[in-house]
Amino acid sequence: MISCLVILSRKEVILLRTTITWSISLPPRLGKEAEKAAKEENRTKSELIREALRRYLEGRRFRKLQSYGAKRARELGITTEEDVDRLVHQYRGQRQKS
Repeated sequence: MISCLVILSRKEVILLRTTITWSISLPPRLGKEAEKAAKEENRTKSELIREALRRYLEGRRFRKLQSYGAKRARELGITTEEDVDRLVHQYRGQRQKS
């Protein structure tokens, strides 16, 4: 599939792709379920898989951020919401003094 064609001159043509193509394998039951979902939603299988992958990666980034936050909280001795409130008030008090 060619998504974009750039002609520089009669002799120079550059093909730019805006997508990459993958081949994947799925268990038959999952493949049939995905095909059914795509058909019911009037979308292509590619659109369905792209959305699933986007959601997975978004969730993965969020879990990594949560993990980092939990680690930093442990390092700072933050164990309760009261600890968070106390630190926020301390920080705001310091900012107002400067």
